Amino acid sequence: MILEIDAGNTFIKWRYREGARSVASGRWLTHEFAPANLRDCAEVPQQVLAGSVAGAAFEQALSDAVASVWGVPVRFARTAEMAAGVRNSYADPARMGVDRWLVMLAAWQRCEQACCIVDCGSAITVDLLDAEGEHRGGYILPGLRLMRQVLTGSTAGILVDRDIEAFSVEPGRDTSSAVVHGTNLMFSSLAKMLPHWLEQQQAGAPLFVTGGDGALFCELMGMGELVPDLVMDGLRWALE
Repeated sequence: MILEIDAGNTFIKWRYREGARSVASGRWLTHEFAPANLRDCAEVPQQVLAGSVAGAAFEQALSDAVASVWGVPVRFARTAEMAAGVRNSYADPARMGVDRWLVMLAAWQRCEQACCIVDCGSAITVDLLDAEGEHRGGYILPGLRLMRQVLTGSTAGILVDRDIEAFSVEPGRDTSSAVVHGTNLMFSSLAKMLPHWLEQQQAGAPLFVTGGDGALFCELMGMGELVPDLVMDGLRWALE
């Protein structure tokens, strides 16, 4: 039994994997992680594999917790120059976020052809692989929640004082709805533009979408294959 962990800026996702089959899963808030969280993981894992963008302090806390509860080490994935048929385009591969690297490894194993990968988490990342598995570059944009946090945190006169659940791009008639609907409009515009851009870049290439807002992004685009655990899918190709 292998325990796989995807530690993001907002959530930590985990699952148990036997072979290629996921047998249990869950998630925790990253900023609330404590050793007690591991009680949710009922089985003693033979290995613990992790991809983390949550920082060195979190990695140490996770390693200490896993060692104290199960007595096994955590193996953290690191971005490399090349792995599992994918070649990194960065001059210094270590500067690429490991989450981007892992989704590219997983996407390549799914199709072994030119493809596009979109990860809609705290940040939105868009990456292209060509037919040889070469990374052709990508984009990093703020995600929905990050856009709102930056806007309200950096502008003293903007106050969002109520929650708005429904997704809408209609003009807002109070500050809260103007901010939320405005960021929705930017998110929706990217989703509607991306298929046309992808057709120019890589006509007919498969599009894989992951991340917390991935399902909404696919709905707005009207295309793409939603793969919620694409980061964890990449762990085996980076570490096994």
